[in-house]
Amino acid sequence: MNRIQEHHINSAQDLIYKFMSPTPQYSWSLLNEAAGNEIWVKHENHTPTGAFKIRGGIVYLNNHKKDAEDFISATRGNHGQSIAFASRIFGKKAHIFVPECNCPDKNAAMEGFGAAVFKSGKTFDEAKANCARHSCENNYHFVPSYHDDLVIGVATYAYEFMKTVEGLDVVYVPIGLGSGICANILVRDMLGLKTKIIGVVAEKANAYEQSYKSGKIIPTKTTDTFADGLAVGTPHEEAFAIIQNGAEDVVSVSETEIADAIRLYFSTTHNVAEGAGAAPLAAAIKHKDKNKGKKCGVILSGGNINKDIYTNILNHNFN
Repeated sequence: MNRIQEHHINSAQDLIYKFMSPTPQYSWSLLNEAAGNEIWVKHENHTPTGAFKIRGGIVYLNNHKKDAEDFISATRGNHGQSIAFASRIFGKKAHIFVPECNCPDKNAAMEGFGAAVFKSGKTFDEAKANCARHSCENNYHFVPSYHDDLVIGVATYAYEFMKTVEGLDVVYVPIGLGSGICANILVRDMLGLKTKIIGVVAEKANAYEQSYKSGKIIPTKTTDTFADGLAVGTPHEEAFAIIQNGAEDVVSVSETEIADAIRLYFSTTHNVAEGAGAAPLAAAIKHKDKNKGKKCGVILSGGNINKDIYTNILNHNFN
């Protein structure tokens, strides 16, 4: 998908808003003071699944609901919750594969939406491979983590944000496999805005940063970050092309910087942010000197964090 048109967004909105409301965008005084800049937060943590991916799941399942009764996918959590939620509302069955180390809270949430959750493999890539085999053996409809339908769905939040908050100079977006940042780039281009889009990854899972800076896809051997929504080792080819052509930059933040941003969100706004959701704020703070006088947007993409990790971060016991 190299282009997106307004009627695509409007059609997706008509569908999505049957099941959820648009999410808010706020500029918090204490957060601005701490960050040293005017920061606008897009609160995708305020969806029925606690993350932005619900939008893409609704659009994808709606467009493919006649194809099968059983849908299957692999996930670290938020994508799986979106498929589980959408399967329930469309009367389908969701089968979700996760790595053995996956966040128990996210597993429970998927099961709460009616999905059958299978712990399989030590890494996401192993879980995905096992998921693909299970899909073939049972003739289930496999839902990828990146697809045009998913991008169009999540693009509705970018459209809400950019239409509501005028004059955004820069927007920081977390990169998992890429649907979120690609949606922001495509909506920015569709609206003819000059807003710069900066992708944010974890230092310990920086395949997209390495790839962006080298101009070619470079996988990483490990993705050992607590920000599981960023734990991607191999960039998606189509997403990478959009990012390479439309992003201002891709930057990385450390585990400590992400943890600091999680604490800052809580102390200044009392919002819970997961690692991927806090990474954009961490990057904005890292760039606060170059952003002086600018209007910055950050995507709080989700709030689904393991309670033990969150407690340790708030208590400054995080390593």
